Amino acid sequence: MPEPGSLVDRHVGFVQALREAGLPVSVSEGLDAARALAVIDLRERESLRAAYAATLVKKPAYRPGFDVLFDLWFPPSTSGMRARRAEDPAGDLAEAPVEKLRDRLAELLAEGTEVELREFAQAMVERFGRQPATPGRQSWFSYGVLRALSPETLMARILRQALAGRERGGLAEKTVRQRVTSGIRRFEEAVAADVRRRIAEESGVERIARSTVRPPLDQIDFLRVTKADLARLRREVYPLARRLAARLTIKHRKGRRGRLDFRRTVRASLQSGGVPLTTHFRPPRPHKPELVVLCDTSDSVSSFAHFTLLLTYALREQFTRVRAFGFVDTVDEITRFFQPGADVVEAMTRLANEADMVRFGRTNYGHALERFAERYGDAVGPKTSLLILGDARSNYQPPALGTLRALAGRARHAYWLNPEPRAQWDTGDSVAGDYAAVVPMHECRNVAQLTAFIEAIA
Repeated sequence: MPEPGSLVDRHVGFVQALREAGLPVSVSEGLDAARALAVIDLRERESLRAAYAATLVKKPAYRPGFDVLFDLWFPPSTSGMRARRAEDPAGDLAEAPVEKLRDRLAELLAEGTEVELREFAQAMVERFGRQPATPGRQSWFSYGVLRALSPETLMARILRQALAGRERGGLAEKTVRQRVTSGIRRFEEAVAADVRRRIAEESGVERIARSTVRPPLDQIDFLRVTKADLARLRREVYPLARRLAARLTIKHRKGRRGRLDFRRTVRASLQSGGVPLTTHFRPPRPHKPELVVLCDTSDSVSSFAHFTLLLTYALREQFTRVRAFGFVDTVDEITRFFQPGADVVEAMTRLANEADMVRFGRTNYGHALERFAERYGDAVGPKTSLLILGDARSNYQPPALGTLRALAGRARHAYWLNPEPRAQWDTGDSVAGDYAAVVPMHECRNVAQLTAFIEAIA
């Protein structure tokens, strides 16, 4: 790993690495972090970590990526690479039998300190982590360490020792299980961190930083999310649904005045000789808006469709009425799959198997819009917010702009969220520009952009 010439160089590189990993760090926040370095003891690594975290990390979700990059740019000392038993300082474990190493790991998982666990992990990476590699490829891996020691198989042994003579299944066993499970996770993280450090020393910290750190959850592209990401995104959906409903309700109230308050207007006119210079209106009656969601469910945007259907599922509790429609080259109402009390995963499965959204299997926005207007046109009215979700790629078929214009004209509000980068709009078979001329279209590739859209519509 190339050594920066000064702490300033390392600071600049670390801040840039955070930005490249998707963590938003402004210039002023980088300067705040630099000022914080002047008031802490730089020899205390955890104080340095805390100072950077306090000035640069905005959300808890950003902390894991921050910690990975911090450990790469400010690695711990490489001393202590030889793990020793406390009762035998000369007992070097570097050449010890594997079973003896598993005994030591079991002790650490049950009662070891964080420092002891980390030093043992470093020693095990030194012994088992290196693998033969071809030129240009990494030579350090976590797999060899975890395969040799199999920490997850030590639970039964530790429980036997910790609960000797005591009843199983009670609070004591639960406590031990939690402690050991936490220890296994910390050991695996320590092994992974030391592997990353060694690769950075050999290949350069910038290279390993770019390939190791995943973007924060709110920066992950909807079109590239994994099943695990979708499970985590479910926790983000309900707050967004509440905020979207609140924003549309506020916009609804701002968009119209109540009926004329005749009595107040007449009373006010007495001050001007009976001339009604000031008119008074009754406050508009509180009203939850109605929502119609029209969602592209084709394979090309399947991950985005999955997320937006999760959003639809959450929105049903925030609006007077929510009607959801899915389409590929024809359209079907899918509201029935998201009734209150329905399991969202089961609803997604039923939707894929039962909904009638496909004729020939190639996305056709124009035909889907025309069928929607023909079969469900009465779903859109003056109290309705229309939300269209899709990439506007219609396989060179007629876009039915007139139909979309008529639907948007009947709705109180209409918005289009497109999961593709704006630079790709109007390329290939995309007709995003034509649709955007009718309905305001917003780039919506991740949770951060969806949040920005919700804030912008107030």
